[in-house]
Amino acid sequence: MDVRFINPFLEATMDVLKTMAFVEPRPGKPYLKKDDLAKGDVSGIIGFTGAAAGSMALSFSSECILKIVSNMLGEEIKEINGDIKDAVGEITNMVSGAARKKLESLGLSISAAIPTVVAGKGHSVSHVMGGPSIIIPFETDHGAFVADVCMGGVK
Repeated sequence: MDVRFINPFLEATMDVLKTMAFVEPRPGKPYLKKDDLAKGDVSGIIGFTGAAAGSMALSFSSECILKIVSNMLGEEIKEINGDIKDAVGEITNMVSGAARKKLESLGLSISAAIPTVVAGKGHSVSHVMGGPSIIIPFETDHGAFVADVCMGGVK
């Protein structure tokens, strides 16, 4: 997978969480993911079509997403519930939109589907393209999360 596809997702993830949740994500070293096991407790997954096809998932630890959504809503939320799942879908959608805007500046027009949210310990994230994906790990002061990106070749 071309690094030009990774940086827009890294930058979009950081921008959205700083702006919407007042959280400063610190990216780690990206690595190849070879299985379908999610790297968090709740994941938002969204597919792409157009100049490049694929999908992206954001997988959050419980502690991390509870703080992010509490910040977004201005009230403390203590458990994974419908509000958390809705927020994960919305965050996934916002990151996707920001990343697609960055990809458009590279001349790649990409459309996105509606995000799906999956929660629970040990859930899986299967990408529409199949095969390996790139994990971009992030740390926050309130726990970890990852961006999990799988993009096919440019048309």
